[in-house]
Amino acid sequence: MSNEVDLTASDEPIKDPGLPEHQYRPTDTDPAQEKRAERQISGMFGAATVLLLVFSVSYFVIDSDQTFLGWSASNFALGSTLGGAMLLMGVGIIQWAKKLMGDHEMIEMRHPAASSAEDRAEVLQDLNDGISESGFGRRPMIRNSLLGAVGALGLPAIVMLADLGPTPKGQRNTVWAKGMRVVNDVSGIPIKPADLQVGQLVNAQPAIMYEKGADGEPVLHGTSLLQAKSKGAVIMVRMRPEDITPSKGRENWGIDGILCFSKICTHVGCPISLWEQQTHHLLCPCHQSTFDLGNNGKPIFGPAHRPLPQMPLALDAEGYIIAVSDFPEIVGPSYPQLARDQKKLDNKV
Repeated sequence: MSNEVDLTASDEPIKDPGLPEHQYRPTDTDPAQEKRAERQISGMFGAATVLLLVFSVSYFVIDSDQTFLGWSASNFALGSTLGGAMLLMGVGIIQWAKKLMGDHEMIEMRHPAASSAEDRAEVLQDLNDGISESGFGRRPMIRNSLLGAVGALGLPAIVMLADLGPTPKGQRNTVWAKGMRVVNDVSGIPIKPADLQVGQLVNAQPAIMYEKGADGEPVLHGTSLLQAKSKGAVIMVRMRPEDITPSKGRENWGIDGILCFSKICTHVGCPISLWEQQTHHLLCPCHQSTFDLGNNGKPIFGPAHRPLPQMPLALDAEGYIIAVSDFPEIVGPSYPQLARDQKKLDNKV
């Protein structure tokens, strides 16, 4: 008894399943319309390039406070130019596919999941044929205009890198200065040593956050206030002096066991204030980096590799806690460049 399967004529595909006759596109039969479509598509890609250039110029020229019909002029210009460029590129690519690329009806037989070597070779050949039929190589106007638009698409990305924030070198300084009082970050009240108990942690800010000028307006406001708070936020803790092991040169940075550290984790910049009184460890809630505040804020667990920046403290004439200086260490996440800058700073010290 034979196991071979005899393929009969009924197993062959239907030659004419009743589909309507293939309709050729106007661009397939009329060279003039083909050229017209090519110019239209190239025009879309060229217009997209112009809009991307306008986006880059608008980013620097239009002030963020200007308005247009009640909207932010900057947002309107950036959104309309970038959105328009993306729309034109998308429509251009669709029109290219619909009007100029190869338009053939194909029949594909069903086959096992594992394709044979011949099938794979045929697919590669079909891909190469598709590339050839698309006219990418023989339509330089469309090709070059598309490549120009795609290349210009990188300009907004480069321009908007400025919105990611200051460079690592720009994070070296904060608003802390010699003689500035440390105040409670909720009430804004200056802090005296008697206000802290052993084992206590207090979230604090520089006093300038709450100061007002001669006109009665806050010294810092708006974006400048937010930027100052993001880099100047600190925590103060009080430990028994015998539990503190200061490194060389930091023997007088505290006041009777009171130490001050940046609230910004040196891993990726999360605010940090989870305090373990018994172990003197400070934990970051984002990625569990752990710092030993009794040992100069050194990391003992987690992804952070740089100690938590410490600020030296003193008392003013009225007995309030003040900063001796700004942080001698760089405040912020430990980007590679930031780590190299910190190493250079440590070598100078």
